[in-house]
Amino acid sequence: MIRGTNRTVDIVIYCILTVIAFLSLAPVLNTLAISFSGKVAAMSGQVFFWPVDFNLEAYKSVISDRSFFTSFGVSVKRVLLGGAINLLVTVLMAYPLSKSNKHFPGRNVYMWFVIFCMLFNGGLIPWYMTINTYGLLDSIWALVLPTAVPVFNVILLMNFFKGVPKELEEAAGMDGAGAWRTLVTIYLPISLPSLATVTLFSVVGHWNAFFDGMILMNHKENWPLQTYIQQLIISVNSIMNTTDPEEIKRLSNMSSQLLNAAKVMVSMIPIMLIYPFLQRYFVSGIVLGAVKE
Repeated sequence: MIRGTNRTVDIVIYCILTVIAFLSLAPVLNTLAISFSGKVAAMSGQVFFWPVDFNLEAYKSVISDRSFFTSFGVSVKRVLLGGAINLLVTVLMAYPLSKSNKHFPGRNVYMWFVIFCMLFNGGLIPWYMTINTYGLLDSIWALVLPTAVPVFNVILLMNFFKGVPKELEEAAGMDGAGAWRTLVTIYLPISLPSLATVTLFSVVGHWNAFFDGMILMNHKENWPLQTYIQQLIISVNSIMNTTDPEEIKRLSNMSSQLLNAAKVMVSMIPIMLIYPFLQRYFVSGIVLGAVKE
């Protein structure tokens, strides 16, 4: 009787999870279908989960401009540089903060500063003026240095480090290992789940950011990808300013809805390629880093 009850409960749970998964994927499938559909079908609401009047005009419009590839390269550079800086700073902050006040005098004072910075900020205008004062405007450093200290990631990794058995550090100390060697040889190898988690957070954050590119970049060639696709619009001027019959036909077959759907799908591809490699560490990294003794 108990086995039959357990099986029924499992079936109900699987059905609920299936429905939740479908509800989560439904907007993505709808956006994908719209991006491959015709203008009339998309604007009249005929598209649900399958393209209507299939065409690739929206994607051709996105990738035909050389600015797309330039912006793509800026975003890749931003993710690599910004992600590396985030990971380095996160590790170097989380390790000492994971120690007690006895081993790290003043630890509580630093922790209060960290928490304060997570809850409050100086505002948009002081933020812009600071970046401008340091001469970072219109450079890749303006996109990566202001976000170099991801406080949430620091706290997540700090709590994970707190869960590392103290006996391992004591054994390393008995073998003559200092703080740097203990961090590199003991803490980092067993912290892969949390390191993968904070790396994923940093990569997604840098890739999806578009507002700072709009504010801090003065030239179009320095825009990251998300800023570039936010600026893509179809206007009457786009059609009026061209005399190419093929270009006029192509633009007339599109709408901002089609182009926006294509933008969303293009921007999702890199993250969808990265996530499967980090997914197996993600859940355990969140759970272990969110709980402390």
